[in-house]
Amino acid sequence: MTPRRIVVAGGGTAGWMAAAALARVLGRAVTVTLVESDAIGTVGVGESTIPPIITFNRLLGINEAEFMAATQATFKLGIQFDGWKTPDSGYFHSFGLTGKDHWAAGFQHFWLDGLSRGHAEPYDDYCLELIAAREGKFAHLPDDRLNYAYQLDSTLYGRFLRRMAEGDGAHRIEGRIAEVELDGTSGDIAALVLESGLRVEGDLFLDCTGFRALLIERALHVGFDDWTHWLPCDAAIAVQTASTGPAVPFTRATAHQAGWQWRIPLQHRVGNGIVYCSRYMAEDAALERLLGTIEGEVLTEPNRLRFTTGARRRQWHRNCIAIGLAGGFMEPLESTSIHLIQRAILRLIRMLPAGPVSPADVAEFNDQQHTDMVQIRDFLILHYKATERRDSAFWRQCAGMEIPDSLAQKIALFRDTGRVFRRNEELFAENSWVQVMMGQGIIPASHHPIAAKLSDDDLARLLATLRQGVAQTVAGLPHHADYVARYCGAAA
Repeated sequence: MTPRRIVVAGGGTAGWMAAAALARVLGRAVTVTLVESDAIGTVGVGESTIPPIITFNRLLGINEAEFMAATQATFKLGIQFDGWKTPDSGYFHSFGLTGKDHWAAGFQHFWLDGLSRGHAEPYDDYCLELIAAREGKFAHLPDDRLNYAYQLDSTLYGRFLRRMAEGDGAHRIEGRIAEVELDGTSGDIAALVLESGLRVEGDLFLDCTGFRALLIERALHVGFDDWTHWLPCDAAIAVQTASTGPAVPFTRATAHQAGWQWRIPLQHRVGNGIVYCSRYMAEDAALERLLGTIEGEVLTEPNRLRFTTGARRRQWHRNCIAIGLAGGFMEPLESTSIHLIQRAILRLIRMLPAGPVSPADVAEFNDQQHTDMVQIRDFLILHYKATERRDSAFWRQCAGMEIPDSLAQKIALFRDTGRVFRRNEELFAENSWVQVMMGQGIIPASHHPIAAKLSDDDLARLLATLRQGVAQTVAGLPHHADYVARYCGAAA
């Protein structure tokens, strides 16, 4: 069988993740050609990840310590959210589990019952990842008991993947795309025509051209669903600064009067940025706020971005598949950008056609991609909607906005009963929803009656045992910065 010719349009994180995965997993079954121009910059700010990236790297046989050293990566145990419920409030959204669930009810029901019986210890005290993050500690534990992701330099990650992809046979062509040539009969993409005149033909084309979406939108016109009425931020500015202290194992997201700021500590520097709604904050004011609140020497010129939150109406159309920003955008509040790239790539590999593209495959791919994006969209909207802030026009708009029925149902169910149900391989598990909803001020009015089955002594013993287990484990962990230096220290 002749190998399938797969053409990747665009480099960056999305392009090289796709090329590396296809070349490594499929080998001689495909030929992979990536077209990119050194003259076109990449967004390059997706530096905070979530745990599924570990699975992606393992599937590709990537050595973790080598990868982390090459990308100046640190470990990440979750996100500290400051100022979201009220200007002076804070909570932590951690990876992993809190406490110990019963098959009939999550741990939050036993904790809530404990509150009614006089146990005042915070919900946080029962989560290993959360306490380790707060104390700045990390280590790999047996049985993967400590759930983590990475904070990394996405530009260096792209270079790392490029070396790997080219080693596995992927071919890179330097050049700017001048035209997307369509087949006059089928309407499929026939070739990319570069400014040099070179034609790059293929069977499948992956659009990794970022916000420009040269193939999926400009050539194939699939349409776009705008979600800014739910997620109103439409601009960002990013800068890098020198580290001023040991890197902590978590990302920080701090709300301000018209959006929020991020802080992502890597081994040798820190990634910083401000996300804002241009209706309520001017660019100059956003830059002034960002530069006035960061720590350390500024290492880069400000990188200004404008975006529209939303999703393409089809991620796969004809013989073109959108990967990454070409398929849609949601602000990096919960570090989902690289995850959505990964999901699309692995989904494509599972559905890769041996012959002509199957309409059934295309429909299933689009349905699954849309479900992923809608579920993540709802989780992000929760952060803005469930707030007690009324101190600016931006927050008053967020608090008063209508939200999707899917999210409204989830909030109402948790507020009334303390229950959360995960659907259709949903990315964010029950513990994530519980931590964010309670952190944003949604406290259930009731809980599952099974908690009442425990006597006062049994409940006290359960809660104490769980807290002590977390505290003892964290006490035995090394400091995160020391562990990183020993395990995967990058050259200065």
